Amino acid sequence: MTEAIRAWLLAQLGATTDLIDLEQRYARLGTARAVAIEVLYERIAKLRTQPTSVNLSGVVAVSYTENIKAYERQIAALEAGQPPSPDDPAPDPTAGDIGVIHLVPRARR
Repeated sequence: MTEAIRAWLLAQLGATTDLIDLEQRYARLGTARAVAIEVLYERIAKLRTQPTSVNLSGVVAVSYTENIKAYERQIAALEAGQPPSPDDPAPDPTAGDIGVIHLVPRARR
């Protein structure tokens, strides 16, 4: 795992994420994006095993539903390819992208 990949993973998962765990996952999965998605799915699973909200009348109210939604949004973005990771393959310019050129007539002189 390169320094750029490590920095990207820490930016996605937080600075307190265990680097040794990330390196082991990267060796197993092969891409930084797969590592980030797997870690986020584990975090959601941990949150779902706990009650989503705790409320003591007049004392404290805690809810984890927004945290779960935020993780789900982050996973959706990563699965869609955003933000790009350092080890994503470079786009192939000949991979079937179609360009359109609009020809506009010029006024005669």
